[in-house]
Amino acid sequence: MKRLLIALLVVAALVAGWFWFALQWSYSSGERAGWVQKLSHKGWLCKTWEGELALVSLPGSTVEKFYFTVRDDAVAQQIMKAMGRRVSLHYEEKVGLPTSCFGETRHFVTKVELTPDIPLAPGVTLPGGGAAEPAGAPASR
Repeated sequence: MKRLLIALLVVAALVAGWFWFALQWSYSSGERAGWVQKLSHKGWLCKTWEGELALVSLPGSTVEKFYFTVRDDAVAQQIMKAMGRRVSLHYEEKVGLPTSCFGETRHFVTKVELTPDIPLAPGVTLPGGGAAEPAGAPASR
């Protein structure tokens, strides 16, 4: 009986160690820029923030989507405030998390920054969330 208890404790310690390691170690990290299209707080038992970023490389090109998870409520609030504007999301990719309780994706956003303008051509920029206007042209608002 004592050996069984020790074996169970060893297995529990190994599982806990694996969870800790998988959450602390990042397979990769990087930045993605685009427009946040969706951010929702979801899950039955383990609530996580799940989002979708629209990546557009050139006007008229097909939109690629970047799916991400946010674990920090403060970062999720910053993303919600920036909805509809172009942002840059810093993320860490976590590999080896055994359940979806930590998030539905492998990409965990840790920081958000507003990115104001997109250069389309020399002298032409796309203001965050607006139409293309030549640089220096009077605003039509």
